[in-house]
Amino acid sequence: QVRLEESGGGSVQTGGSQTLSCAGSGYSYSGAFARSCMAWFRQAPGKERERVASITADITTTYIESVKGRFTISKDNGKNILSLQMNNLKPDDSAMYYCAALVPSKFGRACRTFRDEELTYWGQGTQVAVAS
Repeated sequence: QVRLEESGGGSVQTGGSQTLSCAGSGYSYSGAFARSCMAWFRQAPGKERERVASITADITTTYIESVKGRFTISKDNGKNILSLQMNNLKPDDSAMYYCAALVPSKFGRACRTFRDEELTYWGQGTQVAVAS
């Protein structure tokens, strides 16, 4: 069973930086992480969950408008780690951050596009608090 575990959250001042990591494990075949689509989501109290950034098997990335130029999503396929580098943090970035993954079957195609509802695996989340 695939397991995703986030780390790196905490408190930071406005304008500061933070890097979130998501370690993947439990894959049923070698190379599954590299062939996966993955994403970072966040949810603040009283707000809807939103997809912050995503990355596909061919390293195509997407970002919501509010984080473009400040956040960078990346994958280390050798270590099975998804990262989110966050710079120039703002109070509105405060939220619980989750990583999620779509892992294709062993004989299926590497993931290049996905819908949020296809993300099968989720981590438990890591809290980010940006003080004003």
